[in-house]
Amino acid sequence: MKLTLRSIGLIGTLLFGMLFSITFKIPGFVEEMGKDFIQYQIKKKTDHKIEQVKLNNKDSKLGKIAAALYKNNQKKIDKFKEQLKNKAQEKMAEVVSEMSDLSCECRKTYSETLKKGFEFKLISLQSANEKLTDFMKSKYMEISTELKRDVRIFTGSNAIIFLLLLLVSFLKPQAIKHLFLPGILLFTATSIGTIFYIFEQNWLLTIIYNNYMGFAYLGFIGVVFAFLCDIVFNECKITSEVVNGIFEIFGHTEIALTPC
Repeated sequence: MKLTLRSIGLIGTLLFGMLFSITFKIPGFVEEMGKDFIQYQIKKKTDHKIEQVKLNNKDSKLGKIAAALYKNNQKKIDKFKEQLKNKAQEKMAEVVSEMSDLSCECRKTYSETLKKGFEFKLISLQSANEKLTDFMKSKYMEISTELKRDVRIFTGSNAIIFLLLLLVSFLKPQAIKHLFLPGILLFTATSIGTIFYIFEQNWLLTIIYNNYMGFAYLGFIGVVFAFLCDIVFNECKITSEVVNGIFEIFGHTEIALTPC
């Protein structure tokens, strides 16, 4: 039992610690791993932006003409927006290929553009076609930067919590049975994450990248951390109550943990 628990802690620490360090040692690792995910997000954001396109400078003569055209030819405008989406899809592979080249000066250019804030404004609908590529490149840098940050938070927090599990198993050897609760929680989450990575990689990246999912996972890590704190500083009192409650639900009242 002690060996199993410590193996879980050691393997988890090494695995997530290695992945965390790789994101720094191999600059293009996250982008290469998440290429399909990044492409999907660019398409999603580009399509959404095209749908939000509005005409500016309506007080100008050109603006008034364009606004009237928009109002009287809604179907034509919708068709044009669809054409823009198709155009964006055609450019997608070219944009991703260019931006994923770490030696390309374009990365620095669009990183600066990202800091300043890229605005997708139109005076006429036709100008959208000219700005599509710039918008998509800007979004590539935004998404890849955010994804890299989120992957580091995900792998780093997992490495730390597995390391704590391992350390506590040495600090409180009398609480090995109690440590199996946080250990099982971590092992289950890691197993699910591994399955997602192997079979549904984009699902895992979506969970990591999505703010709400990310906060939920940090909440889960917080629960595991709380159990570890209870075991170290509170003589396993809360952990014992929780585990005994679970045993009672399944009718195993003969198995009971006591504070230690």
